[in-house]
This record gives sequence, structure tokens and C-alpha cells, in this order.
Amino acid sequence: MAKQLPVAVRAHYQSAPSPHKETMLEMRLRILEIVPEATEVISYAMPAFKVNNVIVAGLLANKKHVGYYPFSGSILKLFTKELAGFSTTLSAIHVPVDKPLTKTLLKKLIKARLTQAK
Repeated sequence: MAKQLPVAVRAHYQSAPSPHKETMLEMRLRILEIVPEATEVISYAMPAFKVNNVIVAGLLANKKHVGYYPFSGSILKLFTKELAGFSTTLSAIHVPVDKPLTKTLLKKLIKARLTQAK
């Protein structure tokens, strides 16, 4: 069962348009399955997930995509093969508004971020 949404975080999801909101909430559930100990916070004006005082992921509704942010500029370049089908920047994956990232890919991204933060 998913954790209760903190009030400040809930407002961000509620203000997102559909289908962005549903995609973000599905990714939220997947992230919490991977790191159930994560604390949900707002960081850089987006819902984010903190593990051991390290932000490991952030989600943001953009006009034409949902942004997935690993909160590190050196993570995404480790996954060029896995991210070949996505538009990316140094610090974000542009996720199609109706296709959440898979749990497998999220797990790889979060694991890399946690490893880097040690």
C-alpha cells in the first residue's frame, strides 16, 4: 500500500494536467516500491524522493512530457542504451505523458544515484 501523500507534495500532483498526473502518480508508486523508505519532499519546486538525506528522484509535469530528474548530472550518461528511445538532457529524461518509466529502468536509475551518493 502506498504511503499517504504529504500535503505539499499532493498539491503538485493535483495541479498537473491529465494524463501527466496519472503518469507521475504511477511512477511515484513504482519509486516507492523500489525505495519504500524514501521521504517525499519538494525540491527545486517538484515532488522528489529522499533516501538517507539524498534526493534520488524528482518528477515534474512539463508542457509536452513528464520530467524525471535523477538529481545528478552524471547518472543519465550511464544508461545511453536504456534511454535511447527517450529525449534527454544532461539532468532529465523527457517521459511521454502517457507512458511511465518502467520499474526496471527506475530501479537502475535510483540504484546508480544511491551508489553515487555513498
